[in-house]
Amino acid sequence: MTYDDTVNYLYSLLPAYHRIGKAAYKGNLDNTHELDAYFGHPHTKFRTVHVAGTNGKGSVSHMMASVMQEAGYRTGLYTSPHLKDFRERIRINGEMITEEDVVSFVRLHDELIRSVQPSFFELTVAMAFDYFERMKVDVAIIEVGLGGRLDSTNIITPELSVITNIGHDHMEFLGNTLAAVAGEKAGIIKEGVPLVIGETQSETKVVFRERAETKHAPLTFADRVFSCGLGRLYANSAVRRFSLTDLRDGIIMTGTTPLGGLAQKKNLQTVAAAVDALSASFGLSREHFLRGVSDVIVNTGLMGRWQVLSRSPFIVCDTGHNKEGLEYVVRQIKATPKHALHMVIGFVNDKELASVLPLFPEDARYYFTKASVPRALDESVLMAEAGKYGLSGAAYPSVAVALEAARSAAGPKDMIFIGGSTFIVADTL
Repeated sequence: MTYDDTVNYLYSLLPAYHRIGKAAYKGNLDNTHELDAYFGHPHTKFRTVHVAGTNGKGSVSHMMASVMQEAGYRTGLYTSPHLKDFRERIRINGEMITEEDVVSFVRLHDELIRSVQPSFFELTVAMAFDYFERMKVDVAIIEVGLGGRLDSTNIITPELSVITNIGHDHMEFLGNTLAAVAGEKAGIIKEGVPLVIGETQSETKVVFRERAETKHAPLTFADRVFSCGLGRLYANSAVRRFSLTDLRDGIIMTGTTPLGGLAQKKNLQTVAAAVDALSASFGLSREHFLRGVSDVIVNTGLMGRWQVLSRSPFIVCDTGHNKEGLEYVVRQIKATPKHALHMVIGFVNDKELASVLPLFPEDARYYFTKASVPRALDESVLMAEAGKYGLSGAAYPSVAVALEAARSAAGPKDMIFIGGSTFIVADTL
């Protein structure tokens, strides 16, 4: 089989949450443990950092990998979902796993795959851990997929656990309150392993403190240790200057980030605290941190975070897709200088629209659309729901058609935003 044949074969054979949603979710780690035993527990052969959270875990994972690369480590990076190519999920020093490696993995282990019948995510984790061992990485940054306690990545015992924050997402699996969601994500906390929490939240801090005490895990709240200030984001730019103050000694670091989103303020604080926690065991310095942050896109290939696609008109996409993430995105859209605003948006069909549609500006022209995944919400349904919140526009059958319509209507000093769902951004890119 070719590479494309192989990926299509996996999609046809294995349930994939990012494509079909709840039907792909499994409430145990049985398959993961079976796959792990088959491959000889590869995750025990390299050091790891585990990153969970509702928002920001992708950016934090990429920045952590970039910092490790700047420190000279051969660094694996496992993230999900992908935007353009399945291989984005598995990288070493920014280079994606080769097409040949994906094809050979499936060919060699096809009998196992058919026997175990894992989910797409379970198999992807096994592929990543096997690849990282075979390629002899020094350390791997492992991003949690969904939740924490029952996530397939949760078989590792990392050098550090990171939980960025807790928000309103996947609550049908993780619980109806922020405290319940925090309890599921706290499932990654391991005995004696240091823990960094990115954001102190009144509803969740007790959950983390109690779990950390039970597990004898040294606990740091990043926003109690570091305070970040973001500089102005200039028109048609995604680069910001930032200053980061160590609240313990008052030392201030200044640098630049190519991730221009407002949410990066909290992510930078989280990465700084994580680097600080790992400084002794990995020899990480503030210089490694600053270079890792400034070169994260070059080093790791990160995409979709306030990514500028055009200067005239100003076109930007962002993968923020839940209430907390979209609050930051919409605030930044409103603060961006522009003449008229065009919004190309779509959502998955299980999204709680009542929590996100009220966030969007009414003084914009909307291009309602759907991504090319089975979970995508029909564009006409979205247009009808959005109308209840004063959002007006037209429906388009695909992201490409919607974006072309927006481009045709936009003037040179207008702004086009593309988002609402990770998959809308994926189709754009």
